[in-house]
Formats: sequence, C-alpha cells, structure tokens
Amino acid sequence: MTAERPKILVVDDTHANLVAMRRLLADCGAELHEAGSGNEALAMCLDHDFALILLDVNMPDMDGFEVASLLGESGQLLETPIIFVTAAYADDINRLKGYRFGAVDYIAKPVNDVILQSKVRVFLELYAARAQLRSTLHELSERNRQLDLEIAERKRIEAQIRHQATHDLLTGLPNRMLFRDRLTTAMQRMPRHGQPFALVMLDIDGFKGVNDNHGHPAGDALLRAIATRLNELLRASDTVARLGGDEFALILEEVTDQPALIERCRSIGAALAAPYPLEGRHGPFVAQVSASQGIAVWDGDARNDEDLIQAADRALYKAKEEGKNRCVVAP
Repeated sequence: MTAERPKILVVDDTHANLVAMRRLLADCGAELHEAGSGNEALAMCLDHDFALILLDVNMPDMDGFEVASLLGESGQLLETPIIFVTAAYADDINRLKGYRFGAVDYIAKPVNDVILQSKVRVFLELYAARAQLRSTLHELSERNRQLDLEIAERKRIEAQIRHQATHDLLTGLPNRMLFRDRLTTAMQRMPRHGQPFALVMLDIDGFKGVNDNHGHPAGDALLRAIATRLNELLRASDTVARLGGDEFALILEEVTDQPALIERCRSIGAALAAPYPLEGRHGPFVAQVSASQGIAVWDGDARNDEDLIQAADRALYKAKEEGKNRCVVAP
C-alpha cells in the first residue's frame, strides 16, 4: 500500500505568490494546499493534517499573527510547524512577535528558492520522523495489549488447571488432595487460636440403589445436588470435600461443645434426607437418601491427620453398623 504523502498549506492573499510557491515546491514530495485568506486557512486546518504551514504575515482582515494564534488554541494543531513568510524579516520586534504566536522559522520575501526548499525538506523529514515514531508507539502499544491478553489468558488457564487438580470434576468440591491440605492447615492453626474443630466422614445411604435403578447420569445428578446442599449448609470457614464415590468429608471449624456439634451434624443429615427430584433412565423420579456420619473432634492432642481420619472412619463404620442415617462421635 502506498504511503500517504505529507501535506503543506501555503497561505497568501496574493495569487501570484501562491503560483510562485506552487512552482518552487512542485518537487518537494508533498501534497500542496493553498488558502487565500486566514479564514480559509483555518477552515482547511479542520479537514487536513498538515506537515507544515507557510503563512504570509501581511494579509487583510486577519494577518498571519492572528491566524497563528487561533491555530495555537487548537490542541490538534499544536505540533504543526508554522513558517512565517514576510517582507519584514529584518524587524526583530515582528520576528519575536511571530515566535510568541507559534512560528518556528521565518522566510524573507522575495523568497529564495534554495532556502525555501531546504527548510521545507527539513520540516518534512521531521514530520516523517514523528509519523514513524507514532506508528512505532502504536505498534508497541498494540503488542503490549496483545501481551496483556496472552498473560491474562495464561493465568486463567493456569488457575483452571490448578482448580482442576484440587477439585472434583463432577461436583466442583475440593478433592482428596485439597481436603488433606485443608485438614493439615486446620491442625496447624488450632494451637494458635485454641478452638477445636471436627472432622466428619459422611457416606450417602441408598446411593447405590439410585445408580442401579435409574442409571449413572441420575447418580451423578444426585451427587451434584448433595454437594450443592452441603455447600449451602456449611459456613465459609468450613470445608466440604468429595473423597470419591458417595463419600464426603467435612471440616467444621470452631466447635464449642459436643452436644451442639452433634445437633449440627443431625441438622446436616436431615437436610440431605430431603427428597431430590431427578431425571432417570425411565423418566422423572424422586430420590430419597440419607447420610451416615462419623465424627472426630481434634483439640490439639497428639494425633496426626491420619489418626484423625481413621478415628472418623471408625465412627462412620459404627454409624452404618448401627442402622445408618445417624451420627456417631469417635471416643
């Protein structure tokens, strides 16, 4: 694609001067625009991005100083260089006045073609350099934006992988690995805070019948519904994990006394025993299951995490042995 040529605006109220400028700048490589008055020049500056403005100082109605002043008030034209073309070049007062209004240089009339072409070439090179810099900065900004997007996507994928490694894919609950980490953390925290916690091993009574009679998709739907209820029943500081199959584990923080703990576990069991409307291989049905719970309280004694798990498991086995749908506390 051909690059757009830079534009030069020549402002002069004398037609002969415009023709002369047109001849002198014919081979400068820029696209020439001409204005015969200050007002016309201001209007053209609204529609074009000029690399350079050659501005006659002495014009009726609005002289070059007024035009330069108005152009300077426009933010988009602050970087547009203005060369005053004047017969009063030797007048230091006028020259200083021009610089104050934004002129970057002066060219005396009658115009010397070599000086004009040399100065125009310098400002066109500066314009090209600024354009290249803007293009480079834009490319850099776009690359940074793409890099930020790639980093964000990589972090999202890494977080997803970490979540999948520590959570059960079916229910979204913490898996066995994260459960052991949470249990270890609870045991380490307890001596500092002095508040016992309870480990509850929980099995779903009657889950196998749902799987066998209504299909594995129905069993999966039941497990997801149970996980949802457990999440709703526990506090933010507690942990519920799926260890596999129909086996769950709860870490209940800040246990105050055993009767209150047993009452809470019974309340969890009652909530899990409420009906589950599901869809099975033979159509809609309502699943009715219950929960057996083995409870072990840790108050900072000498047991390690494996001992605590085994104690809760033994209590769970006893709950099942005694008829299921009940809570048993390990001694």
